[in-house]
Amino acid sequence: MAKTVEPTPQGYAYDKEPEVRVAGFSDAAWEGARAVSRELGRLRGESVVVVDCYPGVTPDVLDLVREAIQPDEVLLAQDMYRDQGQIDAMLAPHVTQDRVRGVMFYGSLQDFVDPARLDALRERLARARCAGRRVLVYGVGAALVCAEGTLVYCDLARWQIQLRYRAGACNFLQDNATEDALRKFKRGYFIDWRVADRHKRTLLGRIDYLLDTNDATCPRLATGDAFRAGLAQVVRRPFRLVPYFDPGVWGGTWMRDHFGLDPKAPNYAWSFDGVPEENSLCLRIGGVRIEVPAQDAVLSHPTELLGAANYARFGAEFPIRFDLLDTMGGQNLSLQVHPSTDYIHTHYGMAYTQDESYYILDAEPGAGVYLGLREGVDPARMMGALRAANRGEASFSAEEFVNRIPAHPHDHFLIPAGTVHCSSAGCMVLEISATPYIFTYKLWDWGRLGMDGLPRPIHLDDGEKNIRWDRTTTWVQRNLVDQAREVGSGDGWVEERTGLHELEFIESRRVTATVPTSHDASAGVHVLNLVEGAAAVVRSPRHAFEPFEVHYAETFIVPAAAGAYVVEPARPGERIRLVKAYVRNATA
Repeated sequence: MAKTVEPTPQGYAYDKEPEVRVAGFSDAAWEGARAVSRELGRLRGESVVVVDCYPGVTPDVLDLVREAIQPDEVLLAQDMYRDQGQIDAMLAPHVTQDRVRGVMFYGSLQDFVDPARLDALRERLARARCAGRRVLVYGVGAALVCAEGTLVYCDLARWQIQLRYRAGACNFLQDNATEDALRKFKRGYFIDWRVADRHKRTLLGRIDYLLDTNDATCPRLATGDAFRAGLAQVVRRPFRLVPYFDPGVWGGTWMRDHFGLDPKAPNYAWSFDGVPEENSLCLRIGGVRIEVPAQDAVLSHPTELLGAANYARFGAEFPIRFDLLDTMGGQNLSLQVHPSTDYIHTHYGMAYTQDESYYILDAEPGAGVYLGLREGVDPARMMGALRAANRGEASFSAEEFVNRIPAHPHDHFLIPAGTVHCSSAGCMVLEISATPYIFTYKLWDWGRLGMDGLPRPIHLDDGEKNIRWDRTTTWVQRNLVDQAREVGSGDGWVEERTGLHELEFIESRRVTATVPTSHDASAGVHVLNLVEGAAAVVRSPRHAFEPFEVHYAETFIVPAAAGAYVVEPARPGERIRLVKAYVRNATA
C-alpha cells in the first residue's frame, strides 16, 4: 500500500520520512525498550552473546542489553584498545591541526588493538565458558574478541552522531566532550567512520539481530535476516533516503515553507537528500520502522546498487551527491573554491575531488551566482585584497574580481574544481555534484561569524594554490553557463544534456514531459530530482518493482539492478521536469 503524504499548508507534499516496506517479514521487528528487551531475553540461554556497536552508541544501550540477557559476566571491547598516547601518535598525521580537514585513514579497527590486551580478553572469555558462565561481549569491535555466538549489531546514522557531537559526545576512544564540534566531525569523517564501516562490512552477512539506536528513547530491533532482506530489496527498486536539514549563517526560508519544517528554527541552510554516505534509509519491517545508515546498502550490495562499471571504478562508495542549499531570504554563501584531484589526493588521501554544479530550483528577482574571474584579474592583487579583508582591514569587493551572473529557475551552472564560485542570496540550489563535500576553501565569508559565534574557517593559502586563474568571463560563459543542449525529443517530451563540464565525471540530463518517458539504469545508478510538477510515478515496464511516487523537489535513486524504468506525471497531462545524473560513459 502506498504511503500517504500530507501536504504542507502551501500545498506541497514533500515526504520527510520516506521508507521502504520490506516484504516477507511481518513479525521480525520489535519497537520500544520493553519489546526489545523481551526479544533479546530469548538469548539468556546462550553461552556467548556478542554485541558489536558503531562508534557513538550511547552507554544506556549496554544497560538495556545487560538487563535483557542477564549474563554472568560482561567483557568490554574497550579494554582491548591501545593506550591513548599510542593512539594519538598513530593518528596524528591524519587528525592534523586544521579545524575542518584531516587526512583519510585507510587502516582498520585492528590497528587500534593492543594484541596482548585482546589475548587477555579472549583468555577471560575461555575461562568463563569453561566454568559454564554465560558471557556478554560488548562494544565497538566486540566481534574481534569473539567470532562465535549470537551477534547483535547496534547501528547508528551519521547525522545522529553529528547531533551527539554537538551535545557533548566524544569521538571513538577520545575524551574530547568539550572539543569544537567541527573538529569532532573531522575526526569522525577521516578516521572513526572509515574504520567502523570497514569493520561493519565484515559483519553484515552474519548479524543475528540489528539494533537501531538512533532514537535514544525508543530502541528498535530487527532480525538479521529481515535486515538483510530489506537491503536486498532496496537495491532492486527506486528509493529515497531520509533527508535531514540544518541551519547555517546564510540559510533561508524556502525549505521551511515548501517542506513543512519547524518554523521555530532560525533558518534552514542545507538539506542532504541524496547522499548515502550521510543519509539514513528506513526499512518498514511489519509495523516497525528501522532506521539504518544508507551506507549499509552500499557496503552490502555495491554491484546491484552502483552497477558493475561504477563499482570497478569507485569501489563500495556512492559517487554522486544531491543536496539542497537555501539562500531564499538568507545571505550569500561563502566565496570559495575546491581543490584539484591531484591536490585532494596528495593532501587528504581522497581518490577524487569535489566537482560541483548548481541547478537553480527557484530564485528571487536579482539573485545570481558568482562564477569564475573577471577578465584581466591580477592574482596578486586579488589575494592581497582577500588577505586584507580577512584581517578586518577592509571589505572584499567580490564583483570587482568575480563574475556575478543572474540566476533564474532551471538555470544550471557547472563548477569544476578550481573555479571560484558561490550562490548569492535569493537562490534555492540543487547541488548535483561528486560525493566529497567538506573540501571547500573559503576565500571570503562576507565579514560574518558562524552560528557558533566564531569566524568560519578561511583557507586562503590552499585556495590560492587551487584557483584556476584562466577561468575568466569568456571561458566561463562558453563552458559553464547555459550549456543545455537537446539530445532527444518526441510527442510530449524533450531531453536535454545540461552538463556537467567535460572535466567532471557526472552526466546530467533534464527531461521535460507531459507523457511517460523511458530510462534505463542498468549500466550505472541514476540519481534524480523532480524539479517541476507536483508528483511523478516511477514504474517498471517488466513489473520488477511496485510503482513509486515522488513529489516536487524530492531526490530519489534508481539502482542499476532496477534496470529499465518509466517516469510519468502523477496527474495525466501535467508537465513535469526531472533532472537525472549518472556517471558519464554509462548508458543513459
